[in-house]
Amino acid sequence: MEDNNRVTVKIYGQEYTIAGDKSREHIIKVADHVNMRMHEIEKVLSGVSISSLAVLSAINVADDYFTVIENLSSLRSQNEQLEKDSQHYIQLWDEAKKSFLQYKEDAQASIEQKEELQRMFNEKTVDLDRTTMSLRQLEAKYTDLLQKNEELSNKLKTQQEDRVSDSSALEEMEAKCKDMENSFFDLQMENIRLKSDLDKYRKIADEKRLTD
Repeated sequence: MEDNNRVTVKIYGQEYTIAGDKSREHIIKVADHVNMRMHEIEKVLSGVSISSLAVLSAINVADDYFTVIENLSSLRSQNEQLEKDSQHYIQLWDEAKKSFLQYKEDAQASIEQKEELQRMFNEKTVDLDRTTMSLRQLEAKYTDLLQKNEELSNKLKTQQEDRVSDSSALEEMEAKCKDMENSFFDLQMENIRLKSDLDKYRKIADEKRLTD
């Protein structure tokens, strides 16, 4: 044991030489603590002997020691629980992060699907506009054809001598009129189909918009 760990201290008015492997500062701090405790007890219990003060001080110091041990054990338990809680929260965070990334991917897919539906809706709208325009043109031609047919019928009534020629022309005109009627009917059916497709894509687009 080295000489520099031999320290002379004063406890309750008496000098003691203490040797130890602790530092000088640590030994003095311990002695001052014991001295303080003895004076504290002496203020409360005046007239007791030094040995009684020493025993009471030792009991108080021992009580402090075991209290610190208990607190340390409690802190260790709390620390272990905090570590478990931390691991739990880290796991929850990882799961939340995975859920967020999955939601982000789903949202991106939903946006792409919505854009595709919008593109198809726009295409169907253009097709419908074109079909509507064609239908109007056909209606105009059909109306003109009916007018011409009516004019031809009137001419047939006034030109009986050319009945054979006029009858042939009338049949040809009627055949053309029938073809125009068939084309008009086909365009009407195509228009109905395009309108149905447009309503369907509009409904899907509205549902996606409400969902987002």
